[in-house]
Amino acid sequence: MDLKKDKYIIVEIIPTLSNCEKGFIAQISALKLNGISLEDRFDYRVTNNLIDNSDIRQMISYDKNQFTYVKNKYFILEKFKKWVKDYPLLIIEEEYTLDYLKELKNKKELIYPYLNMQHSYDVFEKIKEKYKLQPSNHLVDLLYEAIIYENAKKE
Repeated sequence: MDLKKDKYIIVEIIPTLSNCEKGFIAQISALKLNGISLEDRFDYRVTNNLIDNSDIRQMISYDKNQFTYVKNKYFILEKFKKWVKDYPLLIIEEEYTLDYLKELKNKKELIYPYLNMQHSYDVFEKIKEKYKLQPSNHLVDLLYEAIIYENAKKE
């Protein structure tokens, strides 16, 4: 995929459990891009009362006004399916992300090769350092900025 020219989506999901048979998606943040131009964003969460795990509730407690909240744990994925259309998905984490998004027939691949990096437990610290980015609660925004910088280096 040519990130400078193609249409694609950067997506981050936060599940309640890593096993999709036992958990559900608590939050999806995604950016729809046309090359390096932002077309749209998708920021959805379930309401807190649906999440039993206090660590997950704490993890997704930031920027409350920037998310659309749904009261049914299945609505996020249904809305996301309609929003993504047939765009390829660049994902942050492979195992549980692929499991939770298995219903989507979209092409899915890790974003890190496009940044000449590998996934690791501290990859976002490395991305901030490599591209001199300010911290952000929105990982998709950091990845978008990194893609912009990476494409600027190629010109």
